[in-house]
Amino acid sequence: MRPVTLLLSLLVFAASPAVAQDPIVVDSKHYKLEFENEHVRVIRITYGPGEESVMHYHPAAVAVFLVDQKVQFTFPNGETAETFPNGETAEVETKAGETIWTEAGPHLPKNLTEGPLELILVEMKTPSR
Repeated sequence: MRPVTLLLSLLVFAASPAVAQDPIVVDSKHYKLEFENEHVRVIRITYGPGEESVMHYHPAAVAVFLVDQKVQFTFPNGETAETFPNGETAEVETKAGETIWTEAGPHLPKNLTEGPLELILVEMKTPSR
């Protein structure tokens, strides 16, 4: 399975924002607001080597990866996407320049590389047509 497909599979499950919070609020060290209007919110995500976040929630979004990266995702209450029905964590690798669609959901990411993790996330605010 391609890393992009794997990442999409990991993020395709619904969860309430009450379960996990806004990353800009709960982890401002790693999540910076770049732009926001009534349609989208653009977030710059950066982690140093080995750094991790806290459990948080993203609405459906487009992710643009700025560097090669390997990330471990931990999901709440042992719930994971269908690809990982028997575990609480999954590792995903992506390449610089990849752009993917991600469904809404909660997770706790950890950078597994010896270098920085950096991406731009464009979160959707309006329903798709």
